[in-house]
Amino acid sequence: MTEARERAAAAAAAKVRAQGGIVRSARLIEAGTPKWAVADAVTLGLLVRVRRVWVASIDADEQLVTAAREGVVLTCVTAAARLGLWVLGSDRMHVAAPAHAGSVDVAQAMVHWNGPVVPRPPGQLEDPIENVLALVAQCQPREAALAVWESALRRQLVDPLALGRMPLPAAAREVLASASPWSDSGVETFVVPRLRWMRLPLRRQTWIAGHRVDLLIGDRLVLQIDGGHHVGAQREIDNAHDAALRLLGYHVIRVGYWQVLEHWHEVQDVLMRAVAQGLHRA
Repeated sequence: MTEARERAAAAAAAKVRAQGGIVRSARLIEAGTPKWAVADAVTLGLLVRVRRVWVASIDADEQLVTAAREGVVLTCVTAAARLGLWVLGSDRMHVAAPAHAGSVDVAQAMVHWNGPVVPRPPGQLEDPIENVLALVAQCQPREAALAVWESALRRQLVDPLALGRMPLPAAAREVLASASPWSDSGVETFVVPRLRWMRLPLRRQTWIAGHRVDLLIGDRLVLQIDGGHHVGAQREIDNAHDAALRLLGYHVIRVGYWQVLEHWHEVQDVLMRAVAQGLHRA
């Protein structure tokens, strides 16, 4: 192979990396890359063929390669996590397959055969956000689904008015009706619905004493929820803010992420007793 052909092969591989590490061969060729340069890149080990119609970098994203190989798209909580949305967690890959597709050979994968809300163009390996949210609403428990939706709204990845005009399934419409962009983290989304039975004002992300508080119950009871980042300097800032709140007459209850998820009955019991003592009143 000549030096010129090796340079052309390296350039083809660079174009694939620039487009996310995996791309349809036809798209490369349509964009001006010679077919022989793509073939040379494969021969030199700079690219690998995936299901004949795709080529991928040798260090390409494993999930994307799997999706290309099986003719599916990443969706639901898998795609939500890749978008940086708050996801409770899943040890299974969630993919969507067209209704006419055959078997999908992805170990332990959750395969969604549902028709998409937004049409999926050929060559797309990750679902549009609207499809992701619709499937999350149908697949996940209500609280976990609402947390994902509120995370998307908070990051302004989707317009709720536009969503409302789409042919959403019933489960997605229910989640949309409840979702708001005001929770700072997914676990905060869990708290408000669980406390509505108390019939007290519940205000999320209220600005008090120079910082936002996670939840203000009534007039004076503050619930702060610590995540994994509440250590070191952040912990000192939190402690100083708690002191400032107390000096202003607020009562602060601080709990951890896993307390809300795994020991909610204990958190609720503390809040009930605080309300019983009137600590939520001005």
